[in-house]
Amino acid sequence: MKYRTLGRTGFKVSEISLGTWQVGGKWGSPFNFETARNILNKAVDQGINFIDTADVYGENPGESEKAVGKFIRSRSERIYVATKCGRLLNPHNNETYTPKALRSFVENSLTNMGLETIDLIQLHCPPTEVYYRPEIFGEFDKLITEGKIQKLGVSVEKVEEGLKAIEYKNVDTVQIIFNIFRQRPAELFFEQAKKKNIGIIVRVPLASGLLTGKFNKNTTFTKDDHRNFNRGGAAFDKGETFSGVDYLTGLSAVEKLQLKFPEQPLATLALKWILQNEAVSCVIPGASNTEQIISNSQASETADLTEAQMTFIKSLYDQHIKSMVHDLW
Repeated sequence: MKYRTLGRTGFKVSEISLGTWQVGGKWGSPFNFETARNILNKAVDQGINFIDTADVYGENPGESEKAVGKFIRSRSERIYVATKCGRLLNPHNNETYTPKALRSFVENSLTNMGLETIDLIQLHCPPTEVYYRPEIFGEFDKLITEGKIQKLGVSVEKVEEGLKAIEYKNVDTVQIIFNIFRQRPAELFFEQAKKKNIGIIVRVPLASGLLTGKFNKNTTFTKDDHRNFNRGGAAFDKGETFSGVDYLTGLSAVEKLQLKFPEQPLATLALKWILQNEAVSCVIPGASNTEQIISNSQASETADLTEAQMTFIKSLYDQHIKSMVHDLW
């Protein structure tokens, strides 16, 4: 496993890290502490030292955080933990975002995980208006002073939100969707983030599994899997599900990738493509079993794509995907 510095946090993190949304649910299988423990142990055994969770992950809020916290306390390695707050607000809108509410969420996360401090707390895809409220970001300076958190980041839906967030001096990281089907962040946003030494955490790297090449027109998803119920954005931003790409269009593009790269596992290719952008600090693919952990980790040691291969992927995006997603996120 190779490691990169997470921006100005100074954290040396595994370039392939772990996102625990799948561990927490909404992927067609119920939450299971034993499964979560096995996945987390395998991740650390593979050299992963950065785990991303959220207070909202799980059939019941806090389940994923509790599993992550219990696991971290059981290992001797230095494992960085990042969690997120804000999505439990109901209704989830600008008005319900208050310093008091966010402070309460941070304290609840500390309790859930059984930790004295959180390495990285992230605002969890708040409404765009929240990014224009300095008092929200100022509250986290107080939490840092109190030792309850070490660093602040944001998880964003849109490039514009990321650009606004990094205007705040205490925002050290940005978590954003970036993959073969979502290439816009590599333009202005990565350029500006690099200038400010912002840590970039890439989520949804495999476009909700589309970029594994394992789906087809006959693939079905259970009723409680977001790939079934959220394609139109009924539950949350539709860009989180298949990166906002129409499913059949995505399948067609994946077929073209498979024809171009017949000898290489598509998931490994997709992760390596992301890592070849030097602005990226780490990628946080999820995993529903230990085999996926092993497969994802292999991308760290895979040879770089050639210039010709990178050009092909850019052309594929421009011709088949760009018009569908580029200007929306």
